[in-house]
Amino acid sequence: MPLIYGTRYPSSMSAALALFSSLFWGSADYLAGNLSKRYAAIAVTGVTQSFGLLIGMTIALFGNSFFAPTLHWNNYFLPGVFAGVCGFLGLISYYSGLATGRMGVVAPISSLSAVIPLIYAFARGERPSGIEIAGIVIALIGSFCASGPEIIKGVPLKPLIFGLGAAVGFGTALAFMAEGSKSSPIMTMTTMRLTTVSVCVLLALRYRTIGGFKRVELPTLVVIGAADFLANYFLGVATTKGMVSVAMILGSLFPIVTVLLAYKFLHERLHKVQYFGVFCAVLGVALISL
Repeated sequence: MPLIYGTRYPSSMSAALALFSSLFWGSADYLAGNLSKRYAAIAVTGVTQSFGLLIGMTIALFGNSFFAPTLHWNNYFLPGVFAGVCGFLGLISYYSGLATGRMGVVAPISSLSAVIPLIYAFARGERPSGIEIAGIVIALIGSFCASGPEIIKGVPLKPLIFGLGAAVGFGTALAFMAEGSKSSPIMTMTTMRLTTVSVCVLLALRYRTIGGFKRVELPTLVVIGAADFLANYFLGVATTKGMVSVAMILGSLFPIVTVLLAYKFLHERLHKVQYFGVFCAVLGVALISL
């Protein structure tokens, strides 16, 4: 059942799905980030997106979720295509920004991508309560701070532009995902993957390589593809079970998961601002849950 804006459906289910989305997204980013240290990031993206596409097609076919696309906006196809294109452009901008070596600039700015689906939700008539708005703002601040912003070294222009490009790409993709999910979350995410994989296939043909991965990396690639697809799917479903604005904020907390995994398994040191960010994110979730 699609979301009627201004009407509340079981918010606890929506919140839980959005938080699961952050968990899967953050885990996928952690694994993909490690793999990208040994292989080209664009190759990691293309192969993992291909596995995500296979998973989406399997769920759609065996779950009897497939139905024909149309060229109307109340169908999943056009939003799914645009979400795929915008998400891919955002990813290129994000990885290009990280290549500058200023992750403390690029990652926090890109985490503000949730602002765009927030504007989309408010434009469609959503009106969160005062305490929910407070939770949204605090959680957004938490996501920004947990990404480890470089607040002392200054903000150089090049990574700033790449970070803004990533935020716009990811945020616009999220808005299209919410729009398509009103028709079908699973078909929207599958169409999104089909679009991304099509672009990656063209790039693979152009450069005559799929990344040169070793067979031992196959399980990790499958896990990344599955986790990334499920993150998208859970967030899409979450937007149909509650307010889009709340779901998008809770789904944007994935940098915290990535940071905590790096702290646990790579023994990366957390800065004080990141501890503050984690605290704000937990406080924001608590306020939204109230």
